[in-house]
Amino acid sequence: MTDQMQPQTRGLSRRTILLRTVGCAAGAAVAFIPVRQAAAKMSEASVAYQDSPKGDQRCDGCSLFEAPNSCKIVDGTINPAGWCRFWTKKAG
Repeated sequence: MTDQMQPQTRGLSRRTILLRTVGCAAGAAVAFIPVRQAAAKMSEASVAYQDSPKGDQRCDGCSLFEAPNSCKIVDGTINPAGWCRFWTKKAG
């Protein structure tokens, strides 16, 4: 048999296998690392925040209020007796 008639075999070297394994592991690690981006809070003006309540709606009765004086979506110091247009009654 001549060389042209024999099937071409392509062997994988240990180096190739190692590099591919490391590449796959690195790709998998990056894919499964949770990426957390901090959400920017809105300004007081953009949510029509005021330091006084609107009727019986007060920040300390809102589901977005975080005691003692902050909010999940509004930037800055929040008065517990304040109000904004995103006011949502606390559950329960």
